[in-house]
Amino acid sequence: MDLSRRNLLASTALAATPMSHHHREPLRTGFENLAAHDYAALVGQKTGVVTNPTGVTRATEHIVDVMHRDARVELTAVFGPEHGFRGTAQAGGSEGRYDDPATGLPVYDTYLKSGRPLADVFTASGVDTVVFDIQDVGARFYTYIWTLYDCMEAAALAGKRFVVLDRPNPVTGRAAQGPVLREEFASFVGRKPIAQAHGMTVAELAGLFNGEFLGTPADLETVRMSGWRRSAFHDASGLPWVPPSPNMPTPDTALVYSGTCLFEGTNLSEGRGTTRPFELLGAEGVDGRWAAAVNGLGLPGVRFREAYFAPTFSKFQGKTVGGVQVHVTDRAAFDPVRTGIALLVTARKVWDGFAWRPDHWIDKLTGSDRVRTMIDAGADTDEVTGAWEEELAAFRRVRKGYLLYK
Repeated sequence: MDLSRRNLLASTALAATPMSHHHREPLRTGFENLAAHDYAALVGQKTGVVTNPTGVTRATEHIVDVMHRDARVELTAVFGPEHGFRGTAQAGGSEGRYDDPATGLPVYDTYLKSGRPLADVFTASGVDTVVFDIQDVGARFYTYIWTLYDCMEAAALAGKRFVVLDRPNPVTGRAAQGPVLREEFASFVGRKPIAQAHGMTVAELAGLFNGEFLGTPADLETVRMSGWRRSAFHDASGLPWVPPSPNMPTPDTALVYSGTCLFEGTNLSEGRGTTRPFELLGAEGVDGRWAAAVNGLGLPGVRFREAYFAPTFSKFQGKTVGGVQVHVTDRAAFDPVRTGIALLVTARKVWDGFAWRPDHWIDKLTGSDRVRTMIDAGADTDEVTGAWEEELAAFRRVRKGYLLYK
């Protein structure tokens, strides 16, 4: 992996206050710290916000609504990503250009826009500063981090300031896991060489993008959280869970997603159309042998239950399929990426109907053709996961320089 290090531009980091040994400081999001400092980072700036339904306060008010009625902020535009600003669109959709009924603000569509076309949207909006506040779930192929990348690149092209309001990584920021994307497999589910489970917050990723990947760095400021620890899962945050997308209903979904989303690249259901997407996996003709095979591997922190379900939409709509439900028993020990690979390896062994999606979408999800070709050649879980150790170690070294929290 050839990553050049550039110095991270100075960020407006509202750092955590010292903590005693007895009283842990309560978590405050980037937005909460921005507001607590009288919106100092936005003074005198026409401001637009890139956000979606997850951009809420702990009282579940949307930050756009909060800032719109605050005289200290000159909020003039909203930019909606995939699924839209208020979240009315399904996967692969957006809301288009409209005026928000609640605030009257113009809402611009960023979905599938990047580079100069997106820069033109920022220019047309008349804003001075673009603010980003979206909840991520920690996986390379979750598209909001690439919305962040595209918006940073476009802001640099348009000469706009860029402010990232940080939020917790709901599945912790302990370690990066999984294969690193190869540039020739870049797409909207992975633009740049980062690990499949990156273990970073959006503000940390913004620093990494600016320092390593953007040809013209953005005029970046990050407003940090305070009181967040890298080992913390979402339920320690005290923040409400707002589904970041329609098939990410709970923090449990996020926990398994960076591994089981790989089933999007197969002919098995990844559980879309059920109440447990990415936890339920299966297909017609799969039986209890799959759960037995993957349980036999003794993977840490997880068990697999033979399960039958009938998706209401997506693959196998209205048909009863067999498969597994993923039950995480120890989330600190659980490795979602290794688990996802083990599930692929065992599914192929026990079900003779197993097939990759014909467009080789699995290569986009894993970041290369290696996982697919190794599994097709009969490699086991250890061999597949061992193949990316060197590139993952290289990414972890680069990542370390951009971490903002302990």
